[in-house]
Amino acid sequence: MAVTPEMEQMLTQVLNKAAEVYGLQPQTEVSVVLADDEYIHQLNRQYRQKDSPTDVLSFAMNDQCAGDQEPEIAETPEDIEILLGDIVISLETASRQAQEFGHSLERELAYLTVHGMLHLLGYDHEAEKDRTEMRQEEEYILSLLGITREQ
Repeated sequence: MAVTPEMEQMLTQVLNKAAEVYGLQPQTEVSVVLADDEYIHQLNRQYRQKDSPTDVLSFAMNDQCAGDQEPEIAETPEDIEILLGDIVISLETASRQAQEFGHSLERELAYLTVHGMLHLLGYDHEAEKDRTEMRQEEEYILSLLGITREQ
């Protein structure tokens, strides 16, 4: 499956909107890897001990969260990059999920991107309360971009 310039542009817009909403500094860097199921399966097994592919993985560079606290992202000089982390998305799984949920691949990629970004910012969804809060944040950011579940 080929990554289109439109997909790249949309991913950038989602990341930029999340950065704006959370007040991240302009020099904050996030990498996004669009992978296949085999690659994300390897990562999931290696880092989460789960022997299956998944849709999205996030690897925070500044994992200083404790409990419900979000990571401290301190003010830094403008010439120093802030490495927030990496988001890995399986295009194959995203494509299947888009079909299952009845929306476009672009909408699914936007959702997985904001989901991954929120993990980098310290959000989690293990407890029901946290899952509800994270889902609200995801939908809020996507709504600011005009990306709805119907797409």
